[in-house]
Amino acid sequence: MANAEPKQKLGLWTSTSLVIGNMIGAGVFLLPAAMASYGSIGLLGWLFAGIGSFFLAKVFSNLSKLMPDATGGPYAFSQRGLGDFAGFLVSWGYYISNAGGNAAITISFISAMSTFFPILATSKFVASATGFTAVWLLAYINTLGVVTSGKLQLVTTVLKIAPLVLVAFGGLFFIHLSNFHPFNSSGTSVFAAISTTAALTMFSYFGIECASIPAGDVANPEKTIARATMLGLLITAFIYILGSASVMGMIPAKTLEHSLTPYADAAAIIYGPNARYWISAGMAIAAFGCLNGWTLVQGQVPYATAKDKLFPAVFGYVNKRGVPWVGIMGNAVLISLFILMNYSKGLVDMFKFLLLFSTLTSLVPFLFSVAAYPIIRAKKKLSHGWTGALVITFFAFVYTLWAIAGTGQDAVFYGFMFMMTGLPLYMWLVYKRDKDLEKT
Repeated sequence: MANAEPKQKLGLWTSTSLVIGNMIGAGVFLLPAAMASYGSIGLLGWLFAGIGSFFLAKVFSNLSKLMPDATGGPYAFSQRGLGDFAGFLVSWGYYISNAGGNAAITISFISAMSTFFPILATSKFVASATGFTAVWLLAYINTLGVVTSGKLQLVTTVLKIAPLVLVAFGGLFFIHLSNFHPFNSSGTSVFAAISTTAALTMFSYFGIECASIPAGDVANPEKTIARATMLGLLITAFIYILGSASVMGMIPAKTLEHSLTPYADAAAIIYGPNARYWISAGMAIAAFGCLNGWTLVQGQVPYATAKDKLFPAVFGYVNKRGVPWVGIMGNAVLISLFILMNYSKGLVDMFKFLLLFSTLTSLVPFLFSVAAYPIIRAKKKLSHGWTGALVITFFAFVYTLWAIAGTGQDAVFYGFMFMMTGLPLYMWLVYKRDKDLEKT
């Protein structure tokens, strides 16, 4: 294990960019088309998902105040409140499922880059090589230190939200109110339509917990993490809702639902046909920045778990800059394997399966963290603020359960079965830990 050099710390804006950058990926550029068939009621879907995410953000914000130095975020909260097994399940599922999600982000990056390099759309070899280059470059950058990767995250976050903001505000001058009619074209009730569209959008709020994960590398974490979490959510939700409203107001629903590039189409209306290229560039940067942020996270969660002897000890190793490099490199290996699956005809179904289970295992850390919140408050013997804490817990818990139900039966089943595959590893690690304690 290398001796770590003194670390620089992440500040408010870098921590906020980690939240925004990990939430805003390339997928948001396509969502207006996916929601067009439901009518303008889809804007309420965005709003309701944002409200639900607010309660989650408030839970993570409050937990970061109760446990300001808890590196690992959802893992640390779950382990402290619900015990070792819950903490292990969060870390096990989080690490593998995020690697699958990172592979999808990498493929989105390749797709966006194909606008400028058409060979990426026709050559599997070139596409795979490009993906590998992006993955391993970011793995290397993240081993240089959390501040280095944080600075890259800040830059890519600014660059990725620029085209979204330009369309969101510029589109206000091109809106035709008739495009918002009919309000509900889903063929179902208002409640059902809102539920469906909120389910479509809730995945765009994943990453809300990310400011809490590198807690040990954050300056003044008790205040910074809480502020970054809430600020990141508010900025992201504002961009999502205003951008979707502008796109839906500019492009008729029947046209929009068949669009493969809704933001690019909207930008072309506002700024001319060449604007399509900077929207594609924005998508590529969004994916690249999102991948960078999740790569940082993938080193921190297993590191915190390994320090508690609930993950193989090798994940606790750090380099001379204090970076838990094993988790980062392991993440790069897994992503590379998943990319190969995606570009191999016989393994495409396996890749889709991996994404399916990753949906549930991304929500379990939310559920466990919310459940742990009142327990941690009780353990700290806090006597004030219980009414507000229980209200926040209730709404965050119900929202997360609803989100899990919205993933579908297959996602729940396969996600649960996958998480249970970690049981033998957990039993061995606990046995080994107990033996080590007996020796001492």
